[in-house]
Amino acid sequence: MLKNFKSNWDIHQNWQLLFPFLGIIGLLYSAYKLALLFTKAYALYITIVLAVIIFIFLLKLTLFIFKKLEHKWIVNHRWEMIRIFIVFAVTGSSSMFVGRPIMKLIGITKENLNPILYWVLFIIIGLVFYQILLVAFGWLFGQFKFFWEFEKKMLRRFGLGKFID
Repeated sequence: MLKNFKSNWDIHQNWQLLFPFLGIIGLLYSAYKLALLFTKAYALYITIVLAVIIFIFLLKLTLFIFKKLEHKWIVNHRWEMIRIFIVFAVTGSSSMFVGRPIMKLIGITKENLNPILYWVLFIIIGLVFYQILLVAFGWLFGQFKFFWEFEKKMLRRFGLGKFID
């Protein structure tokens, strides 16, 4: 079974199994947290059953997305797509964790600013840090070239291509 898994994901060395393992752990954690949102008042076994259902749904959705992006994203091995998804997940979460303290440091809070303006600024600051963290985490996970090209494409779409060309 492991040989079939390794050949399906184009895994040649055992250390590469780390990324599918991390991906599954991340999906399990996400499924549990989502199930907990709906079942806080119920028994633990109900939360676990719902988490398993959500996990299966998320796994099928993720594999479907892999198939769609497999031909669009150019990577050397299929397992690298899992690494790329992990980078996107870590970056998205981290940009929000970085954005909040920056807003507080500047002195911007929900109490001293119009809520709509606050959220617009929060999203803008989050996007700025997202761009920086995406390349940084891509480098940490060994996918710098992929994320640098992805970043340049994204900046061009924002109309900032003249700064990178």
